[in-house]
Amino acid sequence: MRSFNPVLLVASGALMLIAATPNAVNPLTLREGSRLWFEGTSTVRSWSCTADRIDAAINASETAVSAAVLEGRKVEGSVSLDFPVAKLECKNGTMNEHMRKALKATDNPTIRFALEGYDLTKASTVNGSLRGSLRMAGEDKPIAVPVQFAPADGGLRVTGKVPLNMKEWGIKPPTLMLGTLKVGETVTVNFDLLLQQ
Repeated sequence: MRSFNPVLLVASGALMLIAATPNAVNPLTLREGSRLWFEGTSTVRSWSCTADRIDAAINASETAVSAAVLEGRKVEGSVSLDFPVAKLECKNGTMNEHMRKALKATDNPTIRFALEGYDLTKASTVNGSLRGSLRMAGEDKPIAVPVQFAPADGGLRVTGKVPLNMKEWGIKPPTLMLGTLKVGETVTVNFDLLLQQ
């Protein structure tokens, strides 16, 4: 007589249920060439820093995300983007040091954006607004980010920029050269992300 294994039966049933679920997780990845950089001003000159590493966890409820978004149709899913502070590069060692100190990198080594919802509008182009939470220097704040969507070699290109006031996240704008150079409190975050399913 064949033995009955209830654990195997439950596991098989769970796998069949997951395979049949319409909201199964479909991961997307960031393609090479994806960029994020931020620009600011100071009493001496303007400046720019780049995020040399972006850790992304992007999941969607369906497989044809690019086509759906470009048609102006929303897709359920989840997005979180992490930017290690140690990988932010201003091409100036002194500036890097002051920036990491201002961002409290020792206690808060990562900047994180977590998507909570978004809106789409389609006209001649597909535009949207991403609503989420930005964690920076140990502070979580709600944020709305205007974006544009476009096709990109079978994937989806997401571009946009948003100004941030550092003081709203409890960040003291750096000063250098004995206070001669003072960084402006507003920085503009720019991004050009290439998503592939």
